[in-house]
This record gives sequence, structure tokens and C-alpha cells, in this order.
Amino acid sequence: MGGCFSDVRGGKQSVGVGLTGTTMSPIPTSNATVNDAVDHFFRAQGFRQLFTPLECGNMIPKGRYILPNLDPALYKIKVTNVPISKSEDYLEMEDLRLNLTTGSCDPRKMEWSLSLSASRLRDRDILSKSDPMVVVYSKERDGTLEELGRTEVIMNSLDPAWIKKISVAYHFEIVQPLIFHVYDVDTKYYNLPVEMLKLNDAEFLGEGSCVLSEIVTKQGQSLTLDLHKRNGNRGLKNLGKLTVHAEETVASRNAIEIKFRCSRLENKDLFSKSDPFLRISRMVENGGSVPICKTEVVDNNLNPIWRPLCLTMQQFVSKDNPLIIECFDFNSSGNHVLIGNLQKSVADLEKLHEQKTGSNFILPSSAHHGHGKVLKGQLFVDHFSEKQLYSFIDYVSSGFELNFMVAVDFTASNGHPKDSDSLHYIDLSGRFNAYQQAIMEVGEVIQFYDSDRQFPAWGFGGVTNGAVSHCFNLNGTASGVEVEGVQGIMAAYATALNHVGLAGPTLFGPVINYAAEIAGQSLSCNSRKYFVLLIITDGVLTDLQETKDALVRASDLPLSILIVGVGRADFKQMEILDADNGCRLESSTGRVATRDIVQFVPMREVHAGGQSCVVQALLEELPGQFLTYMRSRDIKPSACSQLST
Repeated sequence: MGGCFSDVRGGKQSVGVGLTGTTMSPIPTSNATVNDAVDHFFRAQGFRQLFTPLECGNMIPKGRYILPNLDPALYKIKVTNVPISKSEDYLEMEDLRLNLTTGSCDPRKMEWSLSLSASRLRDRDILSKSDPMVVVYSKERDGTLEELGRTEVIMNSLDPAWIKKISVAYHFEIVQPLIFHVYDVDTKYYNLPVEMLKLNDAEFLGEGSCVLSEIVTKQGQSLTLDLHKRNGNRGLKNLGKLTVHAEETVASRNAIEIKFRCSRLENKDLFSKSDPFLRISRMVENGGSVPICKTEVVDNNLNPIWRPLCLTMQQFVSKDNPLIIECFDFNSSGNHVLIGNLQKSVADLEKLHEQKTGSNFILPSSAHHGHGKVLKGQLFVDHFSEKQLYSFIDYVSSGFELNFMVAVDFTASNGHPKDSDSLHYIDLSGRFNAYQQAIMEVGEVIQFYDSDRQFPAWGFGGVTNGAVSHCFNLNGTASGVEVEGVQGIMAAYATALNHVGLAGPTLFGPVINYAAEIAGQSLSCNSRKYFVLLIITDGVLTDLQETKDALVRASDLPLSILIVGVGRADFKQMEILDADNGCRLESSTGRVATRDIVQFVPMREVHAGGQSCVVQALLEELPGQFLTYMRSRDIKPSACSQLST
């Protein structure tokens, strides 16, 4: 039986919007599970590459190129493995017939976006309703299931319509079985990526299956499936229905940045004011609609102002396409009360902004012969602009680099390195300790984006030259802070354990300030570099406020900080620094951080998921933090994708 209570904070968060300005998140995409920074790590382990360095012959100028979404079957690329680097494939172009604008040159293969909704799901909770999520798989020829993506979790709903889309490539010549698993999520999911949710902790609600061609060839491109038990065991019990709607993906960088507010909304609550949120849906050809985003909930307010949002053309398709904008009063039971709705296109919303006028909501009513009652409450557009959005890959393929830095905790709480229980213990069998794991797993990903692979490496909280130092060179030299490659960091770390004494206390401020100084110096050189500092620690901070001050100052710089907690310490302070509760850090002088630059992960909580789970958790926010910095300063990737060799 499922849990009694739902994650109300999770239910109140926005879905399908890219927040703009200093709080902007990554571009909304049809498949929210892809992390560009992590993707190469997986590909390098043997999975299909998302983008590939090319060494080209006489057909085009020699150089190093990165092209997005290369597919040997689609682009007729012959792959020749050259044993120079494990992570790189050198490609010979047999037929350079690429359409880089649309990303497609073969009408038999197209990218499709799947929208999902369900009805009459089983209620597995006691005092509330199920909190459903769908996981979509492709069934391979050997019968194994490959996960394609997950929807968001919808709180307390047996008839959910999910906003997140699942992207799938359609091959005309191949039978492509799809499997849909519906789960009731009983754990907290607020500000937690759905791909990090453990399915073993969720309750299975039902399975549906079909072939992709059944959906895309059906009139209206919608197919409704009966849900049944696992592995095709249908049984007698009705487990509900799942509807899948497919649309061809629109390849475009165009997007709109828009800010909504409302005035004089009707109050739907008895002892307080309504808690309004907007849900925006797009009309489709069959006369129905698919939800594309919802705003966050504004508590207890009849004149709400929502955070700016960003909608891509993939979501709204065209400026003339009708959108349905519904305003609801949020209820934790899941029975949200409709305050009113209206129908506008993106072009209409632009006119509202230009004319500085509002549009009245309508409450549908059969008593008004289907026309509905015109309400006093109005929707306003306080900001509207069109822009082009660039992805993380657009930047790195045009020469932007990630520069890796690492800082290792040498405080006494780690335990003596010779003790097998120590967090710094070097196992002679070759098994990595937690510090080595973090360095290798993050470094393997980041170093791919750094051309010279010269990494600053520090220690802190250790005794060097007879005194405690809170920022010393890991390689033991007085002047050279850099080491060569991830293996250089590993060697310097192992050597330092033999001559650095463990001491304390745990201070982050000096290391963060040094990293910020390096990042700041790069700005004066007009360098196209973004810096990533990995701090690995086992302890409780002694300088929490000083660390906050350093992070607030660093939030203006091209810098992200990954903090990995090892051991069994209480890491509540690190969660404060992570600022995932929506409250940005504040310095001792009252200055608020420009953006969130910290990602904290306790190693013990992600070990169970395996290596890929660790890497995903550590780098989950990095592409978004990178893009936030670039977009807030209007830094665009160069037009040429050729990198210097």
C-alpha cells in the first residue's frame, strides 16, 4: 500500500518552463532526462555518442569539428577507431549530405515527441490519491528494455495529464515496440530530477504497450491503451487507460520569454485566499489539447505575479497556434479548482503586452450556452520578448571550455590514511576510496571539455611545512598549482597522503576564493572558459558564513562548485549551500547571490545507483548553471563550429 501523504512542495513547483534572467534553467526539451555534460561519459563507456569529434579529409577544411546528434545510420558516416584516445572516434565522411538546420536528411527517420495522459488509475494511497509518473521504454530485439525517459510526478491524481514529453526517433523500416510503466511515487520529489527517483521505492500501477508506428499512423496520432499487469499479464482487473499522442518534433532555436500576472481573481477558498497557478496547453489537430507547461503556485494571493518563463517553438509550434491558459486554485488533495480560462495565441499575448491591456478569464458554464461567464479577473503580460536559445553543446562545439579544479579535505576526521577504516585509505588491491571515486568520475567527464587538461589541485585542513594550511598545492610544490590530467590529480593526492598531516578545522572559504580569483582573471583575457571546482569533504563546516560570503561573490563569475560529501557526517550545512529550496544565498552584508552555483551530493546516497548514477547526480545542474551564466550576460556561441587544433 502506498504512503499516506503526498509531496505538496513537489506539487507546487513549475513544470515545462525555462526560467529566464538570473534564475534561468536549461532550455525546455522534449526529453528532460538528457544531461549534455554527462552524456559523453556514458557514450565513452560504449553507448551511442551524442556528439563526436571529427578529423576530416580533403572534402572540407581539416580541423576538429563537433556536430550535434550524429547518427551513422542517418548520416552515412563510416566510423574508424584509431587507438590514440579511448574516448574519441575518428570519422571518415562517405557522403556529407547533412541538413544541420533541421537535423534530418532522411524522411524515413524523424524525431517524435510523445505526450501522455491517463484515466481511472488505481488509487494505491490511504489518505490521498496516487502520485503517478510514467517511465517509457523501447523494447530491444533481445527483449531487454532501454529507458527513453520519464514524465514528471503529478500529485494526487487518478486522471493525470503529464507535461513533460518523451522524445523518440521513428524509423520507418524498423518495428519499434514501446513499453509504458506507470508508477505511484511515494517518496519526496521536490527539486529532485525524476531520473534520480528509485523505481524500487515506487508502487507499480500498470503497464501498456504498443508499436510506435501504431501511434504515428493513426488518425489524430493518438492511441489509447489498456493498462495491465507486468509482462503482458492482463488479468481481469481494470488498471486504467493510458493515452499516447505523438507529434513530430519542431527543430528550432526560437523561443519566447514571457511574464504573466493576474488581477482581481475570484477567491475559491473559505478561510484564506486562493493559491493560483497557470496551466498552458496547446490545441492539436484532432481538436484536443496537450499541456505544455504550468507555473509555480503563488500562495494566498488574488493578484499573483509569476516568475518569468521561457517557451520554445517546439512547445507552442507557431505564434498563431491557439493556446488554452487555465488558472487554478491549488489544493493539496489534487482537486484543483478552476478559477477561469481563456484562449490566446502567442501573437495575441504579444499584443496584450504591447497594448498594456488585460484579458478577462471565462468560467465555462452550461447555463451560458457554452460561452461561459466573463469574470472580473484578468490576465496581463508584463514582459514579452523573442530570443534564440543555445544549448550547452552549441557553446562547447564553438570553442568554450570547462576547466576542472579540485580541492581535497585533509582534516583529521577522515581518519589516518594507514587505517583501513579511513576515508583516505589507499587499498592495495586497487579499489578506489570515496575521494578517488569522486575525482575519477567527475574528472573523466569534465576533462573532455578542457583542451590542455592542466588542472589546479589543492588540499585544505592539513599540516604542511609545520603549519595548518586551508589551501595548499596538492602536488607539494610552492609555485605550480596545476597537475596534468585526472591521473595527475590522482598521483598528487596519493603522494600528499604520505607527507601531509591531517588536522583541521574544515574551512571552504580560502579554496573558493582562490578558485574565484582564477575565474575572475579569465574575464580580463576575454577567455571562453567556465570553471568547475570539485570540493570533496567529510566534515561539518567551521566557516559557514565566510563560505556563504565567498559563494555570493563568486556567483558573478564563470564558476560552478560541486561538493561531494563522503562518510557519515551530518551534511545539513551543505544542503544550505546548495540552495535547492529556492532561496538564494545571502552574504553577511545582505547581498543575495546572482545565481545558484553549488551542487551538493552525499556520496552514500548515490552509491547504490552505480557509477552512472553518481556521475548524473554530481553533474545534474552543471549545464543549467553554465547556460544561466552565458544567457544572463548575453554571451552567444560563435557561428563557426570549428575548433582550433
